[in-house]
Amino acid sequence: MKGRIEELLSRSLDAARRAGTLTSERSAAGTLEVPKDRSHGDLATNLALTMAKAERKAPRAIAEALIAHLDDGDGWIETTEIAGPGFLNLRLTPRFWQTQLAALSQLDGLGVPAFGEGRRVQVEFVSANPTGPLTVGHGRNAVLGDTVARLLSGTGHLVEREYYFNNAGRQMKVLGESVRARYLEILGRDSAFPEDGYQGDYIREIARSLVEEQGEGLVEHEGTAFRDAAEQAIFEEIRATQERLGVVFDVYFNEDTLYSSGAIDRVVEALEGKGLVARREGAVWLCGEKVGLDKDRVLVKSTGEPAYRLPDIAYHQNKLERGFDAVVDVLGADHIEENREVVASLAALGQPAERVRTVIYQFVTLTRHGEQVKMSTRRAEYVTLDDLLDEVGVDAVRFFFLSRKSDSHLEFDLELARKRSTDNPVYYVQYAHARIANLVAQARERAVSVPSGAFGAEGLAGLQDPDDFELIGLVSSYAEVVDLAARELEPHRVVFFLQDLAAAFHRYYNKHRILGDEVPDRVQARLALLGVVQRVLAAGLSLLGVSAPERM
Repeated sequence: MKGRIEELLSRSLDAARRAGTLTSERSAAGTLEVPKDRSHGDLATNLALTMAKAERKAPRAIAEALIAHLDDGDGWIETTEIAGPGFLNLRLTPRFWQTQLAALSQLDGLGVPAFGEGRRVQVEFVSANPTGPLTVGHGRNAVLGDTVARLLSGTGHLVEREYYFNNAGRQMKVLGESVRARYLEILGRDSAFPEDGYQGDYIREIARSLVEEQGEGLVEHEGTAFRDAAEQAIFEEIRATQERLGVVFDVYFNEDTLYSSGAIDRVVEALEGKGLVARREGAVWLCGEKVGLDKDRVLVKSTGEPAYRLPDIAYHQNKLERGFDAVVDVLGADHIEENREVVASLAALGQPAERVRTVIYQFVTLTRHGEQVKMSTRRAEYVTLDDLLDEVGVDAVRFFFLSRKSDSHLEFDLELARKRSTDNPVYYVQYAHARIANLVAQARERAVSVPSGAFGAEGLAGLQDPDDFELIGLVSSYAEVVDLAARELEPHRVVFFLQDLAAAFHRYYNKHRILGDEVPDRVQARLALLGVVQRVLAAGLSLLGVSAPERM
C-alpha cells in the first residue's frame, strides 16, 4: 500500500524540482505512516518537515508545493490536508482500495519480498545439554528459533537449523555420577549421591533400566556407561519433545568433535600467536582489553579443563568457515556476556564476526490462578515442556511464547492458555480464520458465488465503507510486517499483527450483515475481501507454526 503512495509523492517531488518550486538536490528521508487517529486520514507523511533544512523553507510551504504538483492520474487521492507544523495527511479513494485489494489477490506469497535472495543462513537454537528433559525455558528458545527460521525461509533465505549437542564438560560427568548413584541405590549398595547431582525421577528411570539390562554387571564399572546411557535416553526424549512441538533440525553438531579434531587447541594457538593470551596462575587467559572486553577471561582453567567460552569460540569459527552468510544464535539472557566474548574473539582472529546475529530471550514464568509455578532442573521441581504441551496444546504454547518481544520477560498464564474462548489470544486469532471459513461454507450452501484466487478490481465496486478500507489496509501491510520481522529477527511482530487483524475482522463481522446484505455487488466484494483476510491469517499462523482451523 505505502509503495504506491510513496511513488506518487516521489513523482510530485520531482515535478516540484523541475518547476523550480523546490530546489534541494538531496533526497529526503520522510516516513509514510498510518495515523493512530484515522480521522486524520489514511496515510500521513513528514516529508515536508525532513526537507525544511535543505530547502530553507517552512515545512508547510513545502507541503503546499508537494500538493500543487501532485499528479494523481490514477485517482488514488481523495483529499489532502496540511496539519500541524507541516504534516501532509492523505485520504485515499475507494478506487485506490479496490485496486490495492485486487493487486494483493494476484501476488504470490501475498507480496512478501524475497530479500534473502538465496543467502545461506544457519539458525542454531535449543542446544540444551542432554542432562534432563526440556523445560519451559527451552521451549521458548525452541519456538523462537524455529519461527525465526520460518521467517527467513519465507523471505528467500536458504536456512539450516542446527542443534549444538553439548555432551562434553563437567555437567556430563555429574550426570553419569548421578545415574551411577541411583543404580547402586536400587541394587541396595552403598552410594554417595553427588552434592550437585541431578535428582529428577528421570535419573531413577535410567538407572532402573540399566539394572534391568545389566543386573549387577556395572557395579565396578569405571568407564562412561552410566553417562552414555543417560545421554542416549535423555536425548531421545528431547528429540521427541521437539518434534511434538513441530521443530525439526537439519544438523546436530557434536561438541566432542571440537576436542577430537583439535579445533579447541588451534583457537588457543591462534590467539596466542596474535599476542592475545596470557598464562598465569596455572591458567590460560584471554587478554580482555586487547579484544575490546572490560577484563581478562579464563580460556583454560588451572585444572586443564577449557572454560565454557573456549569451545564456543571454536564452534562459531567452525560455523563461519562453513560459508554461511549469517549465523543466528538464540540464547538466554544469561549468555549475553559470553556471546560478547565469543564475538570479540572471533573478530580478533580475523573472522567475519559481523555475520553472527543473536536473539536474546528472557526467561518464562508460569502462573496458575495468579501464583507462580516453581521450576528447578536439578532439584526436579519443574514443569517440563511436555507437561506444558499436555496441558495447553502445541498451538497455545507456540503462540504464547511468541506473544512478547524476545528480550522481555514472559508470564505464561496457564489458565488463559487453556480457555476455549476469545479471551485466549491464540483462540481469538484462529476463530477469525474459522469464522470466515464458516461464512464461505454458508455462502456456498445458499448458492452464493464466492470469489477465490486472483481477481480484478472491476468486481469490487461494492467496497465503499471505511470499515472495508480498514481491513484492506491491514492485509496490505502483511508483507511489510513479515519483511521487518525477518530483518529484525522479531517474530512477535507477526503475532501483534495477527491480533490486530483478528480484532478488526471480528468488529467488521459483528457490524455488517455479509450474507444478509440486500446489495449483491457488496456481498460479492466483501466475500472477496474476507477471502484475502483468511489467506493472510492462514499465512501468518503458518509462519508461527500454529494451525489455522476451519472449525472451532
